[in-house]
Amino acid sequence: MANSGGSRGRSGAPRRAGGARSAPRPRTNTPKSQRPAPAPPEPPRDFVLGAIPGATPGKWIDVWRERMPHVTLVLREIAVADQRAALDDVDAALVRLPVHDPDDLHIIALYEERPVVVMSADSDLTAAEELDAADLAGEVVIVPLDDVLHAEIPDATAPAFAAPSDTAEAVATVAAGVGVVIMPMSLARAHQRRDVEYRVLRDGPTSTVALAWVRERTTADVEAFVGVVRGRTARSSR
Repeated sequence: MANSGGSRGRSGAPRRAGGARSAPRPRTNTPKSQRPAPAPPEPPRDFVLGAIPGATPGKWIDVWRERMPHVTLVLREIAVADQRAALDDVDAALVRLPVHDPDDLHIIALYEERPVVVMSADSDLTAAEELDAADLAGEVVIVPLDDVLHAEIPDATAPAFAAPSDTAEAVATVAAGVGVVIMPMSLARAHQRRDVEYRVLRDGPTSTVALAWVRERTTADVEAFVGVVRGRTARSSR
């Protein structure tokens, strides 16, 4: 039988001649005036971080520089005796607890520092790997004016001279073979000399290093630094 119509496919529907395709949809161009403007870059600024002697914020500073290149971190050393007043002049600070008048502060404890005994390199105390307070009986225990541990050593001998003005002077006195001085390990490392050594004091008081800032001055930069010290990633939420 002859075909009476055009070519049909298997379904019986007529085929499109020449494989014709549907016409493309016209593109709609959004006028430039209606496009959202890109966010302006953040202006450069400083973030001032105070730090008491012995604090080691290096790893946090490195992360900050990678994450916040438009905000320059300025590190400012502060004395423990003046750390509360210094908080009014910095964005945040690494401090030693306790801090006076903490009611208007945010404080985050970061880590505990072990106490050590610093002695002359020629001292008999260097024979031990670690010490107890009882091992210091009869020793001249020097307490500098900037002491932060306030360790009490039973049966220790009081110095026959005025207290050194600071830790550096106390270490120099010890290096001359006079007495011992107790301090956090970070300070012993900061004042390390060839003529002195230190040993951990197992039953001595520890020192807590914390991050603190004035509660009413909580800014986005402060919150960003809190995220850094707490190990948050750049995209994690607070």
